[in-house]
Amino acid sequence: MLFILASCGGQKTEKVRLAEVTRSVFYTPLYIALSEGFFKEEGIEVDLKTTWGGDKTMTALLSNGVDIALIGSETSIYVNAQGASDPVINFAQLTQTDGTFLVSRDKTDEFSWDQLKNKTFLGQRKGGMPQMAGEFVLKQKGIDPKKDVNLIQTIDFANIPNSFASGTGDYVQLFEPQASIFEKEGIGRIVASFGKESGRIPYTTFMAKESYLKKNAETTEKFTRAIYKAQNWVESHSSKEAAASIQDYFKDTELSIIESSIERYKQQQSFALNPVLDEEEWNQLQAIMDEAGELPKQTSHQELVNTKIAEKVTKNH
Repeated sequence: MLFILASCGGQKTEKVRLAEVTRSVFYTPLYIALSEGFFKEEGIEVDLKTTWGGDKTMTALLSNGVDIALIGSETSIYVNAQGASDPVINFAQLTQTDGTFLVSRDKTDEFSWDQLKNKTFLGQRKGGMPQMAGEFVLKQKGIDPKKDVNLIQTIDFANIPNSFASGTGDYVQLFEPQASIFEKEGIGRIVASFGKESGRIPYTTFMAKESYLKKNAETTEKFTRAIYKAQNWVESHSSKEAAASIQDYFKDTELSIIESSIERYKQQQSFALNPVLDEEEWNQLQAIMDEAGELPKQTSHQELVNTKIAEKVTKNH
């Protein structure tokens, strides 16, 4: 649903209900769009809520609890495979690599991937992008995630950090800033980046029901334009400036950790430079899903990705 609110000056502000799958520095361009007023410039008021996990986020979208979801593209493939009459369409890409880091409880300076063998690995949800990208990388490194490690996947997404902090697992996959927080607190040490190892994929995208995009074409274009402005802002400003801008979204995290986390993501080019989700990345996503045994069926780029909005926005900016 789209709500129209009349402002004091008579100008209409469009309200968009947005759900993010987690709260992470990985989504810096989104918070920049909010903090730097890019949504407001477009006449949009974004009501942002964190839904903590792919299943919960997609449920909120399908049940009309939100208008737009920021979530892994794989979820749209799962929904489509179930025969959705109103398919979920990816229309703007935010991140283009995996956003997780491998954190080791052992703080030795020398790391090699074979150290994971016969160890307990606190993994992510089965079928979720973090877990599939993680398994993809492990296999590239000669490790069978089903046989060579003791893989734990029974812990709810939001509780994984606390579980590791309380002593579960030798290794864990974490987003920033949580990974750096644990490193500073002496709980573990960042030893590898899954983003660097797994290559370019449409890891997190903005998506909405096809019916919403048709009914709210202008609003979706404005939303995408604000995101593109934020992507350009992140690219042209320092990590220190970005950290200061989004600090209110991480009030319990030290500014220096926010800054170093943003810099880490910038260095490995995790933030998409524009919102266009191209076909090559889409095919890589499905290759990773297929490798994990989680791809229900091959789905064409044209079927679940709308690039027209993002292409129009980038062409006219």
